[in-house]
Amino acid sequence: MQWHLGPVIDALRTSRESTHNIRHHGRVRELPSRDVLRQIVDGLSAALFPTHYGRPDLNDESIDYYVADTLNVALDRLVEQVRRALRFSPAAPSELTGADAQREDLVLAERARAITREFAARLPDLRALLVSDVQAALAGDPAATSVAEIMLCYPGTIAILYHRIAHCLTRLGVPFLARVVADIGHSLTGIDIHPGAQIGGSFFIDHGTGVVIGETAILGERVRLYQAVTLGAKRFPVDDSGALVKGIPRHPIVEDDVVIYAGATILGRITIGAGSTIGGNVWLTQSVPPGSNVSQAQMRNT
Repeated sequence: MQWHLGPVIDALRTSRESTHNIRHHGRVRELPSRDVLRQIVDGLSAALFPTHYGRPDLNDESIDYYVADTLNVALDRLVEQVRRALRFSPAAPSELTGADAQREDLVLAERARAITREFAARLPDLRALLVSDVQAALAGDPAATSVAEIMLCYPGTIAILYHRIAHCLTRLGVPFLARVVADIGHSLTGIDIHPGAQIGGSFFIDHGTGVVIGETAILGERVRLYQAVTLGAKRFPVDDSGALVKGIPRHPIVEDDVVIYAGATILGRITIGAGSTIGGNVWLTQSVPPGSNVSQAQMRNT
């Protein structure tokens, strides 16, 4: 062979199988597919908003058929991705063989179907949330001329759509799959929202690039963020062995009707009281009461 790959391939096999094995529980696993998940979200988007994300030529006679067909395809794909993601659940057995492995496969397949059925049942409520988000954008941005413009041109709208789907999957018990969906949305928009974040209705991200919302953040109703806002953690506690303590609340709580302007960084488990305004480029690590107006100290002319 031109590249003398024999030794390289042998060394890579040794790395995979023993020296640097990073497979889940040391075994080969079927991973969820990013490409298929992107197709699923496209299908779900089209089913939720058929003329905006599906086909513009639909009419009263064809639209329900189109929604049913599109949703069936998306859910058929989703159930397989859920099954794969369940393999990575902390509760999934690490070493099963023979009849035990076959029984586990059947259990996971049935659980994936149940999760997908429940996900489908929640789609009307999910759509209602997304409609409230779009209406918030139309009401809050003087440059917005129509719902269609917001849904087709605003990266914040796409990011929120991906987040609503990902958060629903998290709540249904497939956080790994939700994390992949969220990362696809991040790649498309430059907006990074962890699927664990709890976000109320009428949420608006204006411009959006560089926004980061952490896993345990809680946002109330009618919150508005501008570009480069970070809702992050202030510090990362460790246990007695020095390992990070995961899953504890460490991100801000943002109450109803809060506006946070561009570049603001808000860190830690603090509370931003309802109706507050946080100015651009503010660095905030302590709670503020409702109705606060927080801005940078004015620069003195010298």
